[in-house]
Amino acid sequence: MLSNTGTSKVQQTIHHLSHIDLDGYSCQLVMKYTPYKITNYNANYGAEVKSKLEMILENIKHSKESALILITDLNLTADESRWLNGEVIKMNDANKEVKITLLDHHGSGEESAKKYEWYYLDTSRCATKITYDYVLENFEIDEPAWMNKYVNVVNAVDLWKQEEVENFEYGKVCMRLVTETRELNRVMFAEEDGDYKISLLLEATKYLDEDNAAILLDEKIHSLKKEFFKVDKDNTLDNLATKYIVGLLGSKRDQMTIYYKGYRGFLSYGVGNTSIIGNGFLLEYPEYDFIVDVSYRGTMSLRANNQVSVSQISKEWANGGGHPNAAGGRIMGFKEQFRYDKVKKQIEKIINDKEAVAGDLAYKKEEY
Repeated sequence: MLSNTGTSKVQQTIHHLSHIDLDGYSCQLVMKYTPYKITNYNANYGAEVKSKLEMILENIKHSKESALILITDLNLTADESRWLNGEVIKMNDANKEVKITLLDHHGSGEESAKKYEWYYLDTSRCATKITYDYVLENFEIDEPAWMNKYVNVVNAVDLWKQEEVENFEYGKVCMRLVTETRELNRVMFAEEDGDYKISLLLEATKYLDEDNAAILLDEKIHSLKKEFFKVDKDNTLDNLATKYIVGLLGSKRDQMTIYYKGYRGFLSYGVGNTSIIGNGFLLEYPEYDFIVDVSYRGTMSLRANNQVSVSQISKEWANGGGHPNAAGGRIMGFKEQFRYDKVKKQIEKIINDKEAVAGDLAYKKEEY
C-alpha cells in the first residue's frame, strides 16, 4: 500500500514535476484525469531538476493557495532532498500550506526514501504505475476505460518486460513517439511542449485494442504530429510546425523583446532553424529589426530583414560575423540555463556592457 502524505481528497494546486521520457509524461497523463488545478513541469536529470524545483517554489510563494509538490519518475539526491525539505518547512513556518509527494522507482533514491516520509520508492513498478495506483488510493479521478491497459504498456516497456510481447511492442512505439517529438523547445515553450507530448500519447491510447496496434501506431505518428499543428489547410510537417512556432514567438513578444542601440530585437533560446523560423518571424512581425536565437552552448544565430546589420551586432557582441541579414557567433562564458528569464538576463548584461563602450552601428536603417 502507498503511504498517504495528507493529500487525500483535498482541493489544492498541484505542481507536478516529472521526467522527460515516456514514463514521466505518462505520469502527467494519468494526473490529467484528476479534478485538481495542475501545473506541469518537466526536467531531465542533473541541474535542471533543482532549477525546476526553484521555479515551483517561486510560483508557490507568489500564490495564496495551498500546494502539493508532486514529483514523479525523478529521484532526488540526498542534497536535493534535504534542500527541498528545508525550503518547504520554511514556507509552512511562514503560514504557507505546502506538502511534498515523490513517487519514483529508481533505486538511486534509496537514501532519501529512508529519510523522508514524502519520498515513496518502489523499484518493482514504473513511475506511471506507481502514480496510477497512488491516485486511485488518494485522489479523485475520472478514470477512462483505456487507462489501466495503457499503464501496463508503459510498465512493460519501462521495466523492459519483453515477455509481455504486445504491451512491450506497443510501449516501444510510444517511447519513440516521445523521444522523436522535438518540434517544440522545452525551455521556450515548456507548457506547449508538454501539452504536445501528452496529447500525442492520448491519441496513442485510441489504438490499444486494435489488431497489430504497434504497427498501426507506428504508421500514424507522422499524421498525428501534423494534426496537432494544423490550423486550416494541410502542409508539410516542417511548414505546419514553423507556422505554429512563429505564432508562439509572436504571443511572447512582451517578455522576449530586447533593444540594442535603438533597434528592436527578439531573443529566442534553443529554437534552432533560424533561417526558416527567424525569417518567418521577421516577415510576420516587421516592427522587429532583428531576431537572435541563442543555443544551449552559447552560439548565436542572428537574422535581419534589411533593417540593421546583424553582422555588425554579432561582431560587437561576440566577435562573430557573417552577412548583414544573416550572422552568427559564440558568447564566451555563456552558462546553460533551463529558464528563459535567466538566459535573457545574461544577454541583456552583454547588451548593456557593449552599449556602454561601443559606438553606433556601422549600418544604419537609412543606408538600406
